[in-house]
Amino acid sequence: MTVLCVRFQLSPMYEAALPGLLGLLEEFTPVVEALPPDGALADLRGAERYFGRGAVELASVIRVRSLARYGVDCLIGAGPGPMLARMALRDARFGRTRAVPGDPAAVAEFLAERPVVALPGVGTATARTLAEYGLDTLGRVAAAPLSTLQRLVGAKTGRELHEKANGVDRGRVVPNAVSRSLAAERPFDRDELDPDRHRRALLSAAGELGARLRAVGKVCRTLTLTVRYADRSATVRSRTLAEPTAHSAALTGAAYGMYEALGLQRARVRALVLRAEGLTSAEQASHQLTFDPVDEKVRRIEEVADRARAKFGPRAVMPGTLAA
Repeated sequence: MTVLCVRFQLSPMYEAALPGLLGLLEEFTPVVEALPPDGALADLRGAERYFGRGAVELASVIRVRSLARYGVDCLIGAGPGPMLARMALRDARFGRTRAVPGDPAAVAEFLAERPVVALPGVGTATARTLAEYGLDTLGRVAAAPLSTLQRLVGAKTGRELHEKANGVDRGRVVPNAVSRSLAAERPFDRDELDPDRHRRALLSAAGELGARLRAVGKVCRTLTLTVRYADRSATVRSRTLAEPTAHSAALTGAAYGMYEALGLQRARVRALVLRAEGLTSAEQASHQLTFDPVDEKVRRIEEVADRARAKFGPRAVMPGTLAA
């Protein structure tokens, strides 16, 4: 086991603590990849040799220091590569690291009964296609001929799926820094099946992000949607916007587009998170003139609504859909 996947128990309001927590990981290894808003990957190959301890022991030290210095607990998964570490994280519990041993037999046992969607990067559409042919677990996918998988889902996807189902993890931990970003999370009181409620949550989150961006004079280049499900798994999708923006309507349209592309059908959603990334100054951003009077009218209304919310509170002005 050489890679840790760590998820710190941070709420979006306390994301400012993440750089410090990443610094804690960097005390053990310089190979740390930030996974905003609350996670990171850490490659411990060098650390295991330097400290003379295994990844699970080092994970325990990291957890204790996180609690002692920041009062933040964390979930940790460990595996021979990033993919398996991410998957192990889903089974992790507080105070105990979930580890996947590096030997092929242990990896095969870990993967065998898991659903296909448990693999990072595999969406519901691919999983549904495979399930129609009885390939509903990773063990069955691993046993299927490569040619069969390629006929079902395409040559490249089929090869990648076959390798991952057999425990071949070609991913790498790529060191990076935390990008400046803002996030808006919409958790549900209970696992939500209704797509209309999902869209209302996205509308609310996009409106909040737009208002916060405009308040600090920023625009974003990228919007990321995270869908967290009842089984503690999650799907993450990102979209680069046509132009940097803080316009709530543009953010909402991008969020809806990513949500619709997921093709969720009666998915039990626990929370939706929108993240605005690649923030730059609004004064330095360019805006493509559309000569569309409706768009200009919406932007003027947005400015008036921002002033009203600043004076009377965030719920002073909101879309009618959210007022019910």
